[in-house]
Amino acid sequence: MSGPAGSSGSLRRYRIVVLGDGGVGKSALTLQYVQHNFIDYHDPTIEDAYQQRTVIDSEPCLLDILDTAGQVEFTAMREQYMRCGEGFIICYSITERHSFNEAVEYRNLITKVRASEDVPVILVANKVDLEATMRSVDTREGEDLAEKFGCPFYETSAAHRRHVDDVFHTLVREIRKRS
Repeated sequence: MSGPAGSSGSLRRYRIVVLGDGGVGKSALTLQYVQHNFIDYHDPTIEDAYQQRTVIDSEPCLLDILDTAGQVEFTAMREQYMRCGEGFIICYSITERHSFNEAVEYRNLITKVRASEDVPVILVANKVDLEATMRSVDTREGEDLAEKFGCPFYETSAAHRRHVDDVFHTLVREIRKRS
């Protein structure tokens, strides 16, 4: 079955890389987006790639999403995907101050590898479902950091699917603005 405007071969692809400290919920966020499924147990990711077809602002597209391992040591592999990624989601957990500080390191790595400040990035504060008892990073701090990065900011809950689609769709819009 071939619809108007050609086959799936002509779908615009977007290469998205999800970065952040171990345990901040990168995989949970990605799986919630791709499979509408919340995974509660944590199986540390080596690296997983997902493909998701979607329609954003009435344009069908294919998202190639790379869910990366949460360790910061800089590897050739990491450099490779920082070069190839068109947009980046930098995640931290609102329950984990260290992961918030690491967000800056991830941003610096992207800037260094790309030799550019103008790379599409979304800053994501995950786990807001735990804010009543466990919040250790204030919303305002996230907003300030995003302003410093010059990028959009979302507080998400992979568990409750809060703002999950917004994160991926906004990133695609950021990539489109620059292409």
